[in-house]
Amino acid sequence: MLHTRIPLPPAKSVLVDVALWGVLAASTGYGFRDAGAASPVWDLLLPLAVLAVAVPLSRRRPGSAVVLVNGLCALGLADSATPANAHVLSLAAVSCLLGARVTAARSPLLVLAGCLAVDVATCAVLGVQAVWWFWALTVLPAALLLPWLAGRHWRGRRELVREGWRLARSLEERQHLVAERARLTERADIAADMHDSLGHALSLVALRAGALELSPDLTDSDRADLAELRGTIADAVEQLRETVAVLHDPPGTDAALTVRDTVEDLLGRAVASGVPVRWERSGPVPALSPLVERGMYRVVQEALTNAVKHAPGGPVKVGFTHGADRTRVSIVNMAPSADGPPADHAEGTQARVGGRGLTGLGERVTVLGGSLRTGPYQGGFRVTAVLPHQPPSRPSTPAPTTRAGFRLPAWTRGTQDHSAWPSEKAPHPAPDTEVTPLESARRLAAARRDARRRSVAAFAAPLAAAAFLVPSAVYLAWQLTTSVLPPTRFEELQPGRPRTELAPLLPARAFPHPPDHARTAPRPSGTTCEFYRSGRDLLDQVDLYRLCWDRDTLVAKDTVPANRP
Repeated sequence: MLHTRIPLPPAKSVLVDVALWGVLAASTGYGFRDAGAASPVWDLLLPLAVLAVAVPLSRRRPGSAVVLVNGLCALGLADSATPANAHVLSLAAVSCLLGARVTAARSPLLVLAGCLAVDVATCAVLGVQAVWWFWALTVLPAALLLPWLAGRHWRGRRELVREGWRLARSLEERQHLVAERARLTERADIAADMHDSLGHALSLVALRAGALELSPDLTDSDRADLAELRGTIADAVEQLRETVAVLHDPPGTDAALTVRDTVEDLLGRAVASGVPVRWERSGPVPALSPLVERGMYRVVQEALTNAVKHAPGGPVKVGFTHGADRTRVSIVNMAPSADGPPADHAEGTQARVGGRGLTGLGERVTVLGGSLRTGPYQGGFRVTAVLPHQPPSRPSTPAPTTRAGFRLPAWTRGTQDHSAWPSEKAPHPAPDTEVTPLESARRLAAARRDARRRSVAAFAAPLAAAAFLVPSAVYLAWQLTTSVLPPTRFEELQPGRPRTELAPLLPARAFPHPPDHARTAPRPSGTTCEFYRSGRDLLDQVDLYRLCWDRDTLVAKDTVPANRP
């Protein structure tokens, strides 16, 4: 038979509960001693036992704890001497815990409303006097509602602080991720530049090996070795492309690396390597941004590399057309001659095989604010790029893709800071203006809204309760204090004297709520009796003075005790 083991509460929680119970027990004991002749069982032992259950219960079921302690206050209303007792302090404590430990507001409000209904029903069933009603309609609601609001406000502040620390930790982790991402981006950009530079050099070596194959001085064995060498170089270039495709990250700016070679140097090396390149320039040469000059260099380099690899021996024509604010670069390679090295591409193969380099090239040009077009042209292949002379302040960010053409996840897009553009030091593109806020920021905003609502409720709820309770309490207090007949004046009243002579000694009005035993007490025949309070104590019963009148003449006066004889 399996036995379920009930988990024990932490030692800290037990110590806190014991300390709270000790404080509430001390206030209960003080109230018992101040009450005088009270029952030890009902007025001391029973409340201590209820508190011993309610305090630990307030952790799991705080609403039930409030109901238990409110039962002690309802029992206190049955006291014929005074409704005031020390249990109201315990009620305020557990009500504060209810607000601090329960997130929702509907269930606690139902509990508080039920407790108030029990208190009012107790007063109605017992037929208590006005002082008891005043206590049930003012003190007990305040002990229930105000501490509950204070507890909710305290809980909201704790949640706001906790959410702030959670956001701080999230931001710190994000800073580490951004730093790591910047490092990986730099590595990937370096790898891409290695692909562009090393791939170009390897392609030129392969071209020279292909040219040597046509030399008449070589033996068949030498030609076979050169063909194998050219194939090995082509395989190395392809492996380099595949490696860069894996390492490549979303496109960023390339200001971390500088271009030492110019486009003219690049074309000169190609001609020296035997590539049949012819190039021309139209229009005055403008002052180009280093970023644009680098982009133009990469466009020509990638196009020459693809032409040498896929159409070796074919003529290449490079054209530069400088406009007012843009430059158009066009690279066209034609099919090789019949006696040249064999071409390893058909129409469209260049776009397919070299797609990784062209995809990265398109991203680079788009970031600079330009455009790139590639495709077959008159039996060959053409690459055309249009670049602005100066990059835009907020460059357009293309839909991020890898060099292999795979679309990157949505979370990698639009999260980079590009406030430094165009200083050519920002490693990432600018963020999209419609990027949704971080989840942690949304949680913090929600916590702030909840805290503001609780703060408003902490002020609005007491005001609403005061608007309902204060007028009735003020009216009741006015009735109690304006019907007081001081003992000295009561002694001056002499039976047999008319009301007109005694009017200066009488208060403004009689007490309208005498107890039942005062109203039913024997009176002189044919008289009308009025009652006046003998003191101004609002929270305690005082003796009543009874004046019996025969028309307008005082015929009798006596004192009615506060408690039923």
